[in-house]
This record gives sequence, C-alpha cells and structure tokens, in this order.
Amino acid sequence: MLRQLAENLRGRQNLNGISGRAGLAPAYALSHAARTAWFAGQYVLAARLSPPPKGPPPADRIPGWGYILKDLSALYRQDWENIRAGLYRPPADLVPRPGKVLRNSRAFLQDLPKVAQRRRRDDNSEVLSNTPKGAYPRYYMQNFHYQTDGWFSDESAEAYDHQVEVLFTGGADAMRRQALPAIRRVVEEFPGDVPVELIDIACGTGRFLREVLRNNSTISATGLDLSRPYLHKAQRSLAAYPETRFLEANAEDVPAEDGAYEIATCVYLFHELPKKVRRTVAKEIARIVKPGGVLVFVDSVQTGDHPPYDALLQRFPMAFHEPYYTNYLDDDLEALFTDAGFAVESVDRAFFSRVMVLRRTA
Repeated sequence: MLRQLAENLRGRQNLNGISGRAGLAPAYALSHAARTAWFAGQYVLAARLSPPPKGPPPADRIPGWGYILKDLSALYRQDWENIRAGLYRPPADLVPRPGKVLRNSRAFLQDLPKVAQRRRRDDNSEVLSNTPKGAYPRYYMQNFHYQTDGWFSDESAEAYDHQVEVLFTGGADAMRRQALPAIRRVVEEFPGDVPVELIDIACGTGRFLREVLRNNSTISATGLDLSRPYLHKAQRSLAAYPETRFLEANAEDVPAEDGAYEIATCVYLFHELPKKVRRTVAKEIARIVKPGGVLVFVDSVQTGDHPPYDALLQRFPMAFHEPYYTNYLDDDLEALFTDAGFAVESVDRAFFSRVMVLRRTA
C-alpha cells in the first residue's frame, strides 16, 4: 500500500523535480504516503473487527482501494501545489511525534471492541441517559459514529481527530486545508494589519482553526461549539493563540450581534443536523456575517458530486451511526444557502469533501 500510494503521489509530476521550497516535496510525499498506510491499516483492522453493515447492499459497485488511493493522491498533489504556491504553510505535523502517534493509535484500538459492540446492538443513545434533560437538543444526544461518550467527554475529544483520520485514511487534514485559500483571499481584501473577525462554527477540537491562525496573522478568531469537553481540547490546542475567544453555544442561536464577522467557517457539521435544523443554522450564520462577508463551508460530498463514490456514500450511514446523512446526501445546499442570504461563488471537491465559498448578499 505504501509503494502504491507513493507512485500515485508522483503521478505524471515527479515531486522530486518540482521547483520551489528545496527538499519539501520529497518530505511531503514520504510523510503522506506513510500517513495513509498507517491510517488505512487501522481502517482495515477496524472493519475486520466490526460486524458487517446492516441493510441491503448498494445497487452500484463500491470503488476499491486502488481507486480511492489514486483519488487521495490527487488531493495530496493539490495540497502540495497550494503549499508550493504560498497559499498556506506546510502542515505542522509533517514530521509527526512518534510517541503521540502511538498513544493515539493505542487508544483507538483499545476502544474498537466497544464501538463494534454498539454497532452489533445498533446502540446509539448511551449518552442520552447520562445527559441532563433539556440541556442539549435531542438530535445532539447520540453516539454519532457509535463513538464512546458521543460528544460528552474529555476522552472522546482526545480520540476524535485520530478517528476521523482513520475514517479518511489520513486525508482529513488535507481536505480541511482546501478551505484555507478562500480564507486567504478574503483576508487580502482588507488593507495592511486590519483585524479580520472570523468565527468557526462547530470548531470541535480546534484542529482546523489552528491551521487558520497559523496562516493568517491578522485574523481575530472565535471558536463556537456545543460540547464543553471539545472546547476545552480546542483551548489547549490553541494555547499559542491566547486571544482566541470560545463560545459554548448552539449554532442555531449564536450569541453574537448581527454582522459581527467578516468570515464564517463551518467544517463537517451539516451532515449531522436534521434537515430543518440545517436551514435554521444557515440563516443564523447569514445573520452574523456582514454583507459582503464570506462563509467557507466544508462537508461531505453529496450524491452526484463524484458518481464513483455514490454507492459508498449510501453505505456509510449503515456502517456508522449517522442518522441524518442519507437526507443530507440529497439536500440542495446551494438553494439552502441562497435562501438564507448567500450567493454561491464556488463549489469544489476535495476527495470526500465538498468545499463551498459563499458571499453574504446585502
């Protein structure tokens, strides 16, 4: 698998021969080939330890590893081209810390039997009995992905980023980074060192927000999330940016004034919201973004965005507890955001992610 990915990464463009930052291209190729082999191995192990997905098999053929690795390699080549063009910096963990990698993997593997047991029982509401009634919306009090504790513990927050990388065979961070060029373009609309207010809706552990701040010194950032443990993890992750503000709040009702932000970002939230709530959140984001401001949106691709993946997308909610994902696949996101008060500027695909840039209308 490592050799196949390395060959795909080179493709028709020999990364060793790319001009620019000397020595970075080979390091990037080797790092991401090893990264993908590491996370893909854990994905395969998790699949073997889990019961087969319930429900009928998909009508269309699911793409194999060869196709997926080739598409992942295309994402990595785009990521490297963006770095080479100076649109954002190389990832901070290009050379990861072995101790941290091994600890995260050990914790993931130790939790696998519990996740598999929930899948077998189709048990997705353990957290419901342990959460105060009325403190959170009902749709939120679930074991999404069958993960232990849902969004409600420090252990879940520590494990989350590793779990997502396993799911996307090491490509999650690179997918998120495809939002950075659009943020940079908005920042460049402001002169000099003028502060640019940005809010990251459902910031989770702060992993994406940290990349935003690493690459944009004039951004004044706010991270919003409904999970207190995840916000605590975000605060620790962003300790190098002490002026970052954090809001423990529901995206349906953001505690901010109208037009408070020039930029809003929203990464991997909407596929976990009921259809009606998606519209509420879209309108709330439109309320807090200034006219002329921008929403940078990253979430799962939808049916038809990349037809070879359609069957795999249909299978996903059967293998993982994603109760609103099937509805999300066919929701008209362009119309949803247009109705809320945005104009769609661009829609792109990055591996399994849809990246949208939307401008707030007057």
